[in-house]
Amino acid sequence: MAVLNIRVDDRVRDQLKELADEQGITLSEFVRNLLMETVVPVYDREVKHGDEPAPESMRIADRQVLSLLHRILGRVLPEDANGDDGNLDYQLKRAHMLEAGYAGEYWREVAGFSTELSIRDCERVIDILEMFRVITYSAEHLSENGTPVDEKLRSRLEFKGFDHNDALEGHMADYVDFQMQEDRWTELKPQLERNDNGNSHHPTLDMYSRMLTEYRRILDRRERGFDRLSYLLSQEELEQIAEARIHPSNRRNTPRD
Repeated sequence: MAVLNIRVDDRVRDQLKELADEQGITLSEFVRNLLMETVVPVYDREVKHGDEPAPESMRIADRQVLSLLHRILGRVLPEDANGDDGNLDYQLKRAHMLEAGYAGEYWREVAGFSTELSIRDCERVIDILEMFRVITYSAEHLSENGTPVDEKLRSRLEFKGFDHNDALEGHMADYVDFQMQEDRWTELKPQLERNDNGNSHHPTLDMYSRMLTEYRRILDRRERGFDRLSYLLSQEELEQIAEARIHPSNRRNTPRD
């Protein structure tokens, strides 16, 4: 068994000894028990992907506001209320928890809240959706003009959503769903439906990032066009973006399928 030597003020040592005596154990046992409480928690609350961690403390002003809101909500609920907001008794208990300062129960105030999807990550999702929108319209335009895109290439350029088992990608998938509920990017819905409703079942963000890099290179090489179809991609440009899906170290040996 390892031995730890620590130095404390005499006052602290005396206080620890008094607490140990009250419990009828030695000073060493008392300190060892404190250390075990810190490094070996008996119960860890399960945290699901994306859940906001419970605050360890709250400002008194925040506790007052939340407590007041619980009391107001409890009194405006119907007498027979039994939905997600509970009833008067439920809301009053939540208020009491805050007023009494039971920090171990503060998780109830953030249960169901997700950690923030940053502005940068929201913008990444929008860029990915815009790229796939242009890819989709470009493939349709080529088909309508007698040069249909090969089915294998279409499959490689299809938006397959994100990995729902990954915390960040799962959050991004939720953001895609939110966007489509706002009637945006709906032309990509059929692609998601063909791919387990947007659950890729494997990480896709790195792949999409490589595709975006190539897509931006293509845009950067172009002169600015004013024709309404000037944003569309050629067959060769679609192939370049599809090639970018594959990590550079694997491109020589990976079949295009």
